[in-house]
Amino acid sequence: SNTSNAPFDAQFIDGMIIHHQGAIDMANDALTKAEKPEIKTLSQAILKAQDAEIKQMKGWRTQWYPDLKETGGMSMDMGPMSVKDGTEPYDIRFIDAMIPHHEGAIAMAKEALQKAEKPELKTLAEEIIKAQTAEIEQMKQWRAAWVK
Repeated sequence: SNTSNAPFDAQFIDGMIIHHQGAIDMANDALTKAEKPEIKTLSQAILKAQDAEIKQMKGWRTQWYPDLKETGGMSMDMGPMSVKDGTEPYDIRFIDAMIPHHEGAIAMAKEALQKAEKPELKTLAEEIIKAQTAEIEQMKQWRAAWVK
């Protein structure tokens, strides 16, 4: 559904807002469902960071593309947008959804480093790559420790 004639920067913003919203939904869910305090703390960090980034991106969107309709985002796999049902403990299912979700954001951000015109978006992309790579490493360590 992507409007390929729309500027890349607009597609990136629209796609990343949708993607961040998926992470926010999962993180909100985890605040009530997670058993491990580590997952609740991570979820609070995700909510804080990604909510701020969405506000920033929406501001840029209004400023830079006031007349451009929703582009549908970027044509790439974003990863899961929700925690799947299953027999594993919720915390493990959360990790198994959030890692590929973060990997989707990192892939989008790496593409933005190549293609974005606005320096603000390149800076944001670098921040997303750094933060979410660190969170993936953390989640992998927890998963290894928690699954015996």
